[in-house]
Amino acid sequence: MNTSLVKVFRSALAIVLGTLALTAGAAHAQAYPHKPIRVIVGSAPGGVPDILARAIAQKLTDSLGQQVVIDNRAGASGVIGAEMTAHSAADGYTLFLSTTMRFAILPNLKKPLPYDVVKDFSSVTQLAFASNVLVINSAVAAKSVAELIRLEKSKPGALNCGSAGSGSPAHLGGEMLNMMAGIRMTHVPYKGAAPALLDVIAGQVQLIITSPISAVLRTPEIQQRFKDLVVEVAPTSREAFAQFMRADTARWARVIKDAGIPLQ
Repeated sequence: MNTSLVKVFRSALAIVLGTLALTAGAAHAQAYPHKPIRVIVGSAPGGVPDILARAIAQKLTDSLGQQVVIDNRAGASGVIGAEMTAHSAADGYTLFLSTTMRFAILPNLKKPLPYDVVKDFSSVTQLAFASNVLVINSAVAAKSVAELIRLEKSKPGALNCGSAGSGSPAHLGGEMLNMMAGIRMTHVPYKGAAPALLDVIAGQVQLIITSPISAVLRTPEIQQRFKDLVVEVAPTSREAFAQFMRADTARWARVIKDAGIPLQ
């Protein structure tokens, strides 16, 4: 695997943490904001989106003079939070913070969704990029991505790649690596990233592509590392963000089609 392919693989696995969407419709006639703002986060407390949302909410509260409240609504791959936002009053007081999975990936996997990505949301800004990490069981005879690819090519289908479920970012990340490197790892879906990671540690599956573990993120050392390397702050204009989302949706649609991932 050459250096250019490694760079492409890393950038391609970056996900947007902060698809911050505003319910469509005109804002209230009074000066905005004149009441508390709710930010629905489509994942559980303690994860990277939640950490980012709470940090931003505090700054927004200070600058706007109104309380910004975080409301975690995990479940159904984030669909629950997205649906709640879409069905909220279109007055500008309900925001949704999510990864691109809810807007660029799920529309290509699940039909129909209980919301329309284009009609029910208006993009506000992209907040940041975050990198996933490739975690390999220590017994696997590979210490780099290049060695992992050589190992898989020598024994096609011998490596099992765990994920949080079919259509999850880990699943699509593994499929993208398959395509770019010309290999064919076997996908093993789990009901969440935690059990998949435990099986990687136990050696039941050999690897997983995932975000760093939440407990680790709470340590001061990793929080500084997180600040320096894992998340890249990337605010954009509404127009630029909308363009990015269209391109990202098309990119993941190609991965899903080429990998033959079925609609659910």
